[in-house]
Amino acid sequence: MSLFKLFLIFTKIGAILLGGGYVILPILTDELCEKRKLLTNEELVDYFALSQSLPGIIAANISMFAGYKLNGIKGAITAVIGVTFIPFWTIVFLASFLDRLVNNNFVQSAMWGVGIAVIALITLTIREIWQKSDKDKFFYFIFILSLVSMLYFELSPIQTIIIFSVIGILIKRSVKKA
Repeated sequence: MSLFKLFLIFTKIGAILLGGGYVILPILTDELCEKRKLLTNEELVDYFALSQSLPGIIAANISMFAGYKLNGIKGAITAVIGVTFIPFWTIVFLASFLDRLVNNNFVQSAMWGVGIAVIALITLTIREIWQKSDKDKFFYFIFILSLVSMLYFELSPIQTIIIFSVIGILIKRSVKKA
């Protein structure tokens, strides 16, 4: 695949990506796995999981992994530039008259609708990851404990990821040794 074509694919994805990195999985699945057959669903879910574990923008991280798989280091750089190209220039453009936009009823109504669509896309992302996860008793144990820790003990997502990553490693290592 040419770098230009890769750039166009990820620019298209970046143009319709509203709501942050969690929304990108269904869009990438449709574009890269179903329509173009460039990646498998399993690869994409793995890239998504890894992207969440790294610092930075999830959409840029997952684009980097997908671009690397498709065209090496140049592909990774191209994909990141593509996925951030339109959002970057949109932010630059909108920043010039942001104060007028914030109080505009039309814009507020549009953002309300976008917010609902983002919730639906996040729900699809959760379903996609849930279906492709290996679920055993340890999966449910970690899931319930991490959910309780965030809801009841109000641990931050970062604390939860660190704590349950360590617990997951310890559990899986002890199971393999037994």
